[in-house]
Amino acid sequence: MAWWDKWLGRSIDLNAQSAPFWRGFFGSETTSGEVVNYDRAMQLDAVWACVNLIANAVKTLPCNVYDGTGVSVNDESPLYELLHDMPNLDDTATDFWGMCAVCLCLDGNFFAEKKSNAGKLTALMPLHPLAVDVKRDERNNRYYEVTERVSANGKKGGKRRINEDRMLHVRGIVLPGCDRGLSPIEFARNTVGNALAGEKSSGRVYKKGLISTVFLSADQVLKPEQRKQIGETLGAFTGADNAGGIAVLEAGLTPHAISINPKDAQLLEARQYSVEQICRIFGVPPVMIGHAANGTTTWGSGIEQLILQFTKTCLTPMLRQIESAIFRDLLDAKTRKTTVVKFNMEGLLRGDSAARAEFLSKMVANGIYTPDEARAYENKAPVDGGGQAIVNGTMTPLATLGEAAGTPQAAAGQAMANLMSMAVAPKLDEMASKIAAVTDESSKKRAA
Repeated sequence: MAWWDKWLGRSIDLNAQSAPFWRGFFGSETTSGEVVNYDRAMQLDAVWACVNLIANAVKTLPCNVYDGTGVSVNDESPLYELLHDMPNLDDTATDFWGMCAVCLCLDGNFFAEKKSNAGKLTALMPLHPLAVDVKRDERNNRYYEVTERVSANGKKGGKRRINEDRMLHVRGIVLPGCDRGLSPIEFARNTVGNALAGEKSSGRVYKKGLISTVFLSADQVLKPEQRKQIGETLGAFTGADNAGGIAVLEAGLTPHAISINPKDAQLLEARQYSVEQICRIFGVPPVMIGHAANGTTTWGSGIEQLILQFTKTCLTPMLRQIESAIFRDLLDAKTRKTTVVKFNMEGLLRGDSAARAEFLSKMVANGIYTPDEARAYENKAPVDGGGQAIVNGTMTPLATLGEAAGTPQAAAGQAMANLMSMAVAPKLDEMASKIAAVTDESSKKRAA
């Protein structure tokens, strides 16, 4: 077998199982004639910005392990250190979940091999999605065939089989009967190819020094060697480095442009539209990657609503896919009843200081948060007595009025009411004085 018959330790064939692997490396043909693969797609600034935005957003969200109620964090769980701090010795949790987001955006699949020691899960090792084939045996059991790359010490790569119970597999969009998620880049390759073609056309325009393609007409018949000489002479004046030179045309030569200028070709509009198309693929509002089109504002409450839309329609579905895969692949029948794994999105949804103050004030005043929980939300240390929920005394049920008099809870409620009265009463007195002054002044004007 010749060297070109095998690459990275696997045979080069075009069967249905290997086709996705080779398309990922070598790319797929598009209607624009451009070959699209993951590397070429990431060379587009819009694709890079969308993928980077999603990955960075996922990086900021801690993956917490809770008890069966889904409320209290269980940092004693064996999964907590792996999912929240360090999945393996090479990657932090930030790196790991960032890779997961990138793989889902490009390939629609994320694979991590489970490493165990004495029956205990000790590490999650991420794998390149193009190096993993999902297959089934004669009993219809799913397994994964991993193609190892050539290592740094020169050893040849090979194939190895990983059973389903040894793999964490997160899938994006999936069709019934399919074991792999659908690749967004593969299915939107024509859109990405058009954007690449636009970038190439724009680059050629600047490479030629903004000079259109021209032909020369002469009032006499030229010999082949004369045409060659004229072409070589004028070729020295083409390109951005040679722009501004002076060419002398002889023998009645007249230049004529035969290419469409960028304005007539709507090159700028086409490139702007390609950015919006790519944002549509990833579910990212264009303004969030710096593309403010069609009057979209980047200031005020408008951008806040766009961030909320991005969180609900782009991030939340992806995070739920990851959480579901963790539930299926990392938990067993016993721990599924006592363990809940969720990404904490509170940090991403935090508003400005005024909005947070109003929110926390209402949550504490209604007894939903304790003062210490509200302080923890702002990264503040607990205080004495802050672990007890308090509530405004005016919200006491009518049937129980007077029953709890003299208790510490009643005293605390009365102290809270007195404190609020001390804070509000001066403002009410000041407001009443201003109203009285305005009323007196209006009466004097009417009397005059």
